[in-house]
Amino acid sequence: MPQIDDKLAPIYEEVVRRNAGEPEFHQAVREVLESLGRVVAKRPDYLEDALIERICEPERQIIFRVPWTDDKGRVQINRGFRVQFSSAMGPYKGGLRFHPSVNVGIIKFLGFEQIFKNALTGLPIGGGKGGSDFDPKGRSDGEVMRFCQSFMTELYRHLGEYTDVPAGDIGVGAREIGYMFGQYKRLTNRYEAGVLTGKGLFYGGSLARKEATGYGNTYFTQAMLRTGGTDFDGKRVVVSGSGNVAIYTIEKVQEFGGKVIACSDSSGYIVDEAGIDLELLKEIKEVRRARISQYIRVKGEGNGAYFVKSGEGSIWDVACDVAMPSATQNELTGKDATRLIRNGVIAVGEGANMPCTPEAIRTFQQAGVKFGPGKAANAGGVATSALEMQQNASRDRWTFEQTESRLATIMRDIHDSCYTTAEEFGAPGDYVIGANIAGFIRVAEPMRAFGVI
Repeated sequence: MPQIDDKLAPIYEEVVRRNAGEPEFHQAVREVLESLGRVVAKRPDYLEDALIERICEPERQIIFRVPWTDDKGRVQINRGFRVQFSSAMGPYKGGLRFHPSVNVGIIKFLGFEQIFKNALTGLPIGGGKGGSDFDPKGRSDGEVMRFCQSFMTELYRHLGEYTDVPAGDIGVGAREIGYMFGQYKRLTNRYEAGVLTGKGLFYGGSLARKEATGYGNTYFTQAMLRTGGTDFDGKRVVVSGSGNVAIYTIEKVQEFGGKVIACSDSSGYIVDEAGIDLELLKEIKEVRRARISQYIRVKGEGNGAYFVKSGEGSIWDVACDVAMPSATQNELTGKDATRLIRNGVIAVGEGANMPCTPEAIRTFQQAGVKFGPGKAANAGGVATSALEMQQNASRDRWTFEQTESRLATIMRDIHDSCYTTAEEFGAPGDYVIGANIAGFIRVAEPMRAFGVI
C-alpha cells in the first residue's frame, strides 16, 4: 500500500479518529494525502495554518428527518443529508443520491471527492454532496413526489444559487429534480432557476446535461489512449452500469468507433458480442425502467448475446481493451483488475465515483494500464451543471453543439492538467497523482488568500 508522507500521517490519523465508522471517507482522504507528500516536499508552506486539515473537515454538515406518506397512508421515515465541504472556489456544488446505502460517511466521501473534481473543471464551483437512504425503486410517482417535497421542505433553507446548488446522482433523475425544484419554488416564492441543475429542458435545464458524465468520461479516456498513440476505434469496451452515465458512455464510445460488448445493473450483466444495441438498452432502462435481463428477452439469446445473473459471475470477466466502471463505489476489486489485465485491458476510465478499490488501482498502475480516476474522468457532469448555471444566470439557452463543444474542451483541459502536473511532480503518466495535486493546488490557493476561516 502506498505510504502517506510522515508530515501528513498525523492529519490522516486525526481524520480517522474524528470520523469513526466511515471507511469510504477514510479511503477518499487517504488517496489524496498519498499524493500530497510530493507537494509539501516542494512547498512546505502548504502545511501552514492547518490548510490541509481544513480541507478534510466539512464547512457544514446537515442531517435531518424526512417523514412522508406512502400510497397506503402509512408514514415512512428516512434520513436526509447535505455536506457542504468547501466553498473556496464558489457555491457548494454536488449531487443528491437517493439509495438505501446512503449514510453520512458515503456522503462525506462523495463530497470530499467533489472538491477536487470541481476544482479541476476550472469553473467557479465549490464542493458538496447530499442525499437520503430513501429508495425510489418500486415507488409510485406520487410516493416519490411526496418524499421529494418533504426532503426539500427541510433542505431548501440551506440552498441558493450563490450558496449551494445540488444536482442529481444515483436515484435522482429528472423526475426527482422536478419535484424538488417545484417545492423550492413553492416555499421561497422565487423562480431561482440556478438553485438546482439537471432540470428539465422546459424550465431552465441544459441540453447535453444528461449525456455529460458519460460523454466526458469518454473524451477523457480517448485523450489518455492518444498519449499511447491509439484511440477507441476498433476497441472492445466493457461499461458497468446501465443508468445515465453508462448509457451515454456507450453512445459516445460507439461514436468514436469502439464496440461496447457488456453492461450491467444490480441484477447481473449482459454480453452482446455484436455490440450493445443502444436504442434497445434505452428502451429497457429509460422508458420501461426494467431490469437489464429484459434486453436479452427482447433480443433473444445466441450469436454471443447472453445474461449472467448477479452472483454467478462478474462483468469484469469479459475480455476487453478498455474498461469503464460506471455503476458505484468499490465495484472493481484487485482480483477483477488482475483478470482484466490478463485479458488484455490497456485503459480504465472511471465513470462512477471511486468505483475501483485501492488494490485495483495499484494493480492497474503496476501493469502499466492507463488509469483515469473519477475525480478527473467523470467531471463532465458537474462541468455541464456549471454551464447550466451560467445559462440560467444569463437567461440564455445554448444549443446542444455549443454545450458539448464546451464540455469537450473542458475534459481535454482536465486531461492535460492532470498529465502535465504528474510530470511536474515526478510521476509521469500517473493521472491519480496529477488529478489530486492539480485539484488540491486550485483549492488551496484561494483558501490561503481568504485567511483562517
